[in-house]
Amino acid sequence: MNTLKMPLIGRRVEQQVIGQATHDGDGVKLTRVLTQAHQHRLDPFLMLDNFGSDDPNDYGGGFPDHPHRGFETVTYMIAGRMRHKDSAGNEGLLQNGGVQWMTAGRGVVHSEMPEQEDGVMEGFQLWLNLPSQQKMCKPAYQDIPSDAIPEYRPHESITVRVIAGVSSGVLGAVQRPPENFPTQALYLDIHFDQETCFEQTLSSSHNAFIFVYRGAISVLSENQKTEVGLHRMAILKNEGDGVVIQGSPGAKVLLIAGQPLNEPIAQYGPFVMNTREELIKAVDDFRAGLYNS
Repeated sequence: MNTLKMPLIGRRVEQQVIGQATHDGDGVKLTRVLTQAHQHRLDPFLMLDNFGSDDPNDYGGGFPDHPHRGFETVTYMIAGRMRHKDSAGNEGLLQNGGVQWMTAGRGVVHSEMPEQEDGVMEGFQLWLNLPSQQKMCKPAYQDIPSDAIPEYRPHESITVRVIAGVSSGVLGAVQRPPENFPTQALYLDIHFDQETCFEQTLSSSHNAFIFVYRGAISVLSENQKTEVGLHRMAILKNEGDGVVIQGSPGAKVLLIAGQPLNEPIAQYGPFVMNTREELIKAVDDFRAGLYNS
């Protein structure tokens, strides 16, 4: 018996966001795409930074030793080389197309320093919140080289890199049991060679957004087509059963989605907890040197 594939009901764009130019670390220039203003709307995601320059003055200082507690950092390198070292004894070289997935948990001090003096350095860092019961877990680190990230081609002119989650049955590089990964994060990097459409199913309860880092796209939904230009983040409405993206030739986008935690967010810089009291303790523990043990 032939089974007819039902057409996907695509989400509409709720809002488009232009990132804020800023700097972090030792003067690294970047664009903060997802800011604190959107943390509750895009729960469990706390921040998305996009860095990219061919001027060593923009990135040469890197990110010297700094602390984190209570969440995960996901660094995706598009171009360039960056060395990671942390107080838990982990070390790795992040290169073109690779991902560093670090769980700060109860506390870690790490550095991310360029291993190049010229050329392009480009990539993203996403902050993914941890649920209250995991905020004080043991720190962990996963270094994923480019060739370990699954790719597939749903169409001859589309390439999808599956960093986390599942897309068309293809499991991402990061997989954990649901009880250990309640955010169920989906992280896709989608490349369009020609103008065509890509479809991804999404749970209606998951918060989702798209970031365009090459070219331009359109988000298609019933009786609606919304254009999303270069360096724009499109927040998707929580409706329908997925998203339909029409990419222009050469377009590249990140599609990120996850189950919200629906918990209080207390943040002070690189510390993200649930209450002010936990936040004060996080800072006190760092000052006491407890993240280095």
